[in-house]
Amino acid sequence: MRFTKKDIESMPPSIRKQFDGIFVKKESKYKAIPITIDGIYFHSTKEGNRYVQLRFKQKMGLISDLKLQVPFELIIDGNLIEKYIADFTYIENGLFIVEDTKGVKTKDYKRKKKWMENIYQIKIKES
Repeated sequence: MRFTKKDIESMPPSIRKQFDGIFVKKESKYKAIPITIDGIYFHSTKEGNRYVQLRFKQKMGLISDLKLQVPFELIIDGNLIEKYIADFTYIENGLFIVEDTKGVKTKDYKRKKKWMENIYQIKIKES
């Protein structure tokens, strides 16, 4: 049996709750619209569009070594404090660039940005 959105909305809350996230797509917390480009899933259209721009710059030879979703471990005194995952890293004019595409700068992001600057001396480029 197939349910429409209207069918699900007319169900009692206790039953409707079971369908959340299965048949009805949940809206992103910050209203980001996911997109898939070249078979790669991006959490937001903004991030996907930036990927297209960077991919073009790489084809033109303006940047090199483009990587997506690069993890950085934030370690102090040998202890893993947390991880930061950069949207993109690449080389531009001989410089290593760490870039994050942000619509909303959360407290978590701001904290991790400070860690990156203090631990790795890397300033995150925001787009």
